[in-house]
Amino acid sequence: MTYNAIFARSFRSHDQKKFGCGAFAGCFIIALTICTVFKPYFDPLPVLNLQLSLAVGLKMLTREETSNPQELEIKTKEVKPVCNLDDPRSDVCEMTGDIHIHGNTSTVFIVLTDNIINSPENNSWTIRPYARKEDEFALRTVKEFTVKLIASSQQIAHCNNSHNIPGVVFSTSGYSGNHFHAFTDIVIPLYLTSREFGGEVKFVVSDKNSLWISKYQRVLQKLSNYDIIDMDREVGVHCFPSMILGLIKHKELNIDPSRSPYYSMKDFRMFLREAYSLRREKAIKLGDGEGRRPRLLIISRKRTRAFMNQGEIVDMAKTLGFKVVVTEADSNLAKFASVVNSCDVMMGVHGAGLTNILFLPENAIFIQIVPLGGLEWLAKTDFENPSKDMNLRYIDYKIGEEESSLRQQYPPDHQVFRNPNSISEQGWDAVKTIYLEKQNVKLDAGRFRPTLLQAMKLLHL
Repeated sequence: MTYNAIFARSFRSHDQKKFGCGAFAGCFIIALTICTVFKPYFDPLPVLNLQLSLAVGLKMLTREETSNPQELEIKTKEVKPVCNLDDPRSDVCEMTGDIHIHGNTSTVFIVLTDNIINSPENNSWTIRPYARKEDEFALRTVKEFTVKLIASSQQIAHCNNSHNIPGVVFSTSGYSGNHFHAFTDIVIPLYLTSREFGGEVKFVVSDKNSLWISKYQRVLQKLSNYDIIDMDREVGVHCFPSMILGLIKHKELNIDPSRSPYYSMKDFRMFLREAYSLRREKAIKLGDGEGRRPRLLIISRKRTRAFMNQGEIVDMAKTLGFKVVVTEADSNLAKFASVVNSCDVMMGVHGAGLTNILFLPENAIFIQIVPLGGLEWLAKTDFENPSKDMNLRYIDYKIGEEESSLRQQYPPDHQVFRNPNSISEQGWDAVKTIYLEKQNVKLDAGRFRPTLLQAMKLLHL
């Protein structure tokens, strides 16, 4: 074979190899291009602990890489809102983290953590920390607080006082001067809100009422081991690891044991017995051989809804076998609580003084005198229903027209007697003025006698 023939054959073989390599390279480039362009559509991307937090109070979605990279697990986690404004009785904000409260501005700042994205439409709340939100008149004197979420503590003033325990913020304004409202709007809600901390909590008070603080000092000392912070006088910044702004409230002078934080009126009354060192847990049971007469406490009133024939009632009660104690509630709550706790039966005309049934021993008898004016609903809500949850035996006595001092103020055919609803339609002020502020009671001894006999009979059971 000549050289030229050999060269020609060699060239054709080399050319074929070159063509094969070129084809392979071209296919590889095309395949790589396709993979790059279409990879998002068919190639799973494992993501390591990606957490998306849209806003406080929204669901947080988390994607986690599983042992099998072909599978994705999506988990949901509910984040509790900072402020609950939906409860009909009170607004409450529960905060955890870096909490700053500014005394001179009544503003609470929550510094957001790195993994939370602030949502502009849900980063601020405004509340008045008094547990009667439906009553605009009561809230007029209650200072307003603003809660704000911020991205960094560098945006606000530094802490002047740093605390390592929770804080609870509440107002002592509103109707705090009234004994009933002091308990139903502040004391019981404060118990519900702070009891779980076992004393390791600081109270931050706005609209400070010094008389209220003094009167309920034993309750405050039982719930907190620390001095109260008067926020109205503070100009610096207090910082807490957690805080509750506002107080939890369930009912009027009552606790719903089925609702968080799952206490009961029995728990609360035991707490009061400890706070005021009350000795008696149960009322007398007649026939057990104790040899003493049951004690009847008559709550006296001097200005309105007073007993006009109190002496006659006392004499009758004594003849029926009661040892009678007559007294009016005063500011020395510890002393008065001890008097109430020593009695087996308590009676009085509807009013704030009946709040002291809280200190009665278990199984005691409670007699509520209901004045004229269609006040049965109020008597039931404020005292009848709560007394039953306190394990007291309840009796009511609804007075007749002839037992009311209104008979001397209005003619017999007046709407005050014939149509109390027409007075109610004029508003609460009209009801309060006529039926609560102008009315005294003169009990018909003969008509009232069976009520005391019923109480005596219940003490045998």
